[in-house]
Amino acid sequence: MDTINKIKPATLEEAFDIPKSGNIIEKDYSTMKLRNVSKKPIRDLFLADNGDFEDAEIFYPSRMNEEPKPETSNVVQAFLMPNSKVQTISHTPTVLVESVENQPSPFILANTSEVTLHHLQSDCIIPVFSKDNEKTIAHQEFIECVMSAVGKVFPHHSISNPEIRVSHQIKGRTPSAIYKPVKELLEHEKTIYYERMAFIIKVPSVTDIVNGNKLSLTIGGIRSYNQENLYSKKSLEKFKFFIGFQNQVCMNLSVSTDGFLEDMRVSNARELYTKALETMQSYNAELHLMEMKELTYDSLSEHQFAQLIGKSRLYQHLPKSEKQNIPLLNFNDSHINTMAKDYYEDNNFCRQADGRINLWDVYNLFTQANKSSYIDTFLDRNLNAFEFSKGIQKTLNGNSDYHWFLS
Repeated sequence: MDTINKIKPATLEEAFDIPKSGNIIEKDYSTMKLRNVSKKPIRDLFLADNGDFEDAEIFYPSRMNEEPKPETSNVVQAFLMPNSKVQTISHTPTVLVESVENQPSPFILANTSEVTLHHLQSDCIIPVFSKDNEKTIAHQEFIECVMSAVGKVFPHHSISNPEIRVSHQIKGRTPSAIYKPVKELLEHEKTIYYERMAFIIKVPSVTDIVNGNKLSLTIGGIRSYNQENLYSKKSLEKFKFFIGFQNQVCMNLSVSTDGFLEDMRVSNARELYTKALETMQSYNAELHLMEMKELTYDSLSEHQFAQLIGKSRLYQHLPKSEKQNIPLLNFNDSHINTMAKDYYEDNNFCRQADGRINLWDVYNLFTQANKSSYIDTFLDRNLNAFEFSKGIQKTLNGNSDYHWFLS
């Protein structure tokens, strides 16, 4: 499909065959349109009369495949079957397709490395809360829940395999190898897990063009165990989840306020699945695309861009009393230096011949520099880049609190 305006994700009521007064998606899927939908308490749909998943004590790779699995079903088939009452979480999306586009770079760099979902499922242990030995929600559970939610909301679209990046590897060993020297350790005696993990899943058929750049609908999340108190008893666990777009020219992500849950706190996988569905359902893709396209209408002169770079450097050292009166800029000197370099050298978003640069390119300089952020701050800065770029646009049109950065 050519534009996002022709696409509307399936609503939760349709997915569970709940009667309603009006149709939101027309039967002819080739002419589907985005519309605002009424909100209903989604927790009631998924949590009513359903118990939480049973916690399993999983410690080592050799035992992980022995865990009893909750009963699953093909969600899409349930969606198509009349009078279906199925409400279980499927951990397999409808259709997985390999990305056919050449990716020039990952969506995040920093100190991350790429891993597969199979690696997380088979080779990594699961941390526990030490005081009661309750397991945490594993990285692979998070990814599987989101994959199932994407398959539910977009049942008529293929989705890509998840792209997974991890950092801060935590190593260990099995009790049987407690006295062995490192060089004598066998592979099955080594244990690992990753403190931080980020992933994205694309819906390749949902695209639009902004300033000549193809954008693809993208869903993903972040988990950082360093933000959990694993030395205490089990409590609500923190996740970050987003739905937005990825620029296929540079793999930069674009995140808006209504498509980002910065502090998603849940106690089990079912709540995680439900909140992911709720966020995708409330996301206004049309508005997000419109706001990104509007950034192409305004430009900074070379002098204004230099002013922005200079003030952004000064911002980091402002006295606290002055900084609190200025809108947040969540980028450090290293990011700003990268932007200054890319203003001259980036192949896709550099200055024009006369030194001018439009705000869409400025925004992408921010998101490009953000790739060097650690996983746990990546999405927060990505959203800040979008809000900051819109603020600068308002300043150019005479109405914004961001005038300090250009004055």
